[in-house]
Amino acid sequence: MNRFLMRLFGVLRKETLQILRDPSSIILALVMPLALLIIFGYGVSLDAEHVPMVLVNQDNGSMSRELAVRFAGSANFKITTAESMAQAQALVLAHKAEGIIFIQNNFTAIVEGADSGGNTGHRAPVQLIINGTDANRARLIEGYMKTIGGKWASVRVGRGQTAAVPPVSISQRIWFNEAAISRYFLIPGLIVLIMTLIGILLTALVIAREWERGTMEAMLVTPLRKIDILLGKTLPYYFLGMLGMSLSVVVGTTLFGVPFRGSVGALVGLSSLFMLTCLGFGLFLSAAIRIQFVAAQTSIMAGYLPAFFLSGLIFDLESTPKFIQVVSYLFPARYFVTIAHTLFAAGDVWYVLLPNALVLAFMALLFLGLAFRKMSKRLE
Repeated sequence: MNRFLMRLFGVLRKETLQILRDPSSIILALVMPLALLIIFGYGVSLDAEHVPMVLVNQDNGSMSRELAVRFAGSANFKITTAESMAQAQALVLAHKAEGIIFIQNNFTAIVEGADSGGNTGHRAPVQLIINGTDANRARLIEGYMKTIGGKWASVRVGRGQTAAVPPVSISQRIWFNEAAISRYFLIPGLIVLIMTLIGILLTALVIAREWERGTMEAMLVTPLRKIDILLGKTLPYYFLGMLGMSLSVVVGTTLFGVPFRGSVGALVGLSSLFMLTCLGFGLFLSAAIRIQFVAAQTSIMAGYLPAFFLSGLIFDLESTPKFIQVVSYLFPARYFVTIAHTLFAAGDVWYVLLPNALVLAFMALLFLGLAFRKMSKRLE
């Protein structure tokens, strides 16, 4: 065994023993992914299901009853009936319902008049009143109601019960996530968050820990070179991060049924680029700051929070101000979220994957290079 491998093996052995002695590293790499997957998989959803709503049907004709049955049969709503608007409003104010569906007393007459070609001169006789405290949820509920009403109208057209056909027929189709389940979007993005935690937070401590404990002075008098220290500090956490990623993918696809349409080779290769980027950034912070607490706080501010808020994991970046969109391109998580969503939902679409992979490769070289330059074999 040549001297380089002997030195590298020595640093690897030291860092591996450090990981095994420190249970927090194992918890962060293996237990934290499971906890986040369970929280996001079961507790976080961008879908609105079984929304408590109050239905007030003052018409009570055959058409209004048919429409009411459609609302009650939808998985999106949990319908409670009320005799009057006053009673319905009381339920909303008591937080027992999130909105009111009001079918006015001339619903059947207006629809039948429109069917026969008559000019009713009235607006749509169904009113939706929603609690707008959560604006996004309110928009979801509104969209669900429009969808149910549209399906009810299209069925009537198909039966020949409606003479006046709307001039535009909209046929909706969803690609890649046919069921429109938010879990299929959240969990691939969550893998990015897990790898960021492992890659940046853990490695942000490794060099700073040596300086704080005084063991760096002992390493400086050895024949170790900067490349030996860099590789020895990087490789254990690389394998730890890839293990956390693999565990997340297995749990996401088996426990939550998230489809994975890409290839394992592409996932491993592209995840490795992102992992090396995170490791390089964490090592750079650790070598530059040399204080564990400050390095950890900086890694959260500069690594974890941007990965959560500026990657497209939770929020649609296209709806943010242009300045925020530009800033988001400075963080590697933005690119890997796109890669993860593409691999899981669409497969190996290389004209999407390759540009993002090239940016990650550049960032990995940049941060690892900065970490290498910042590492010092001197005490000052």
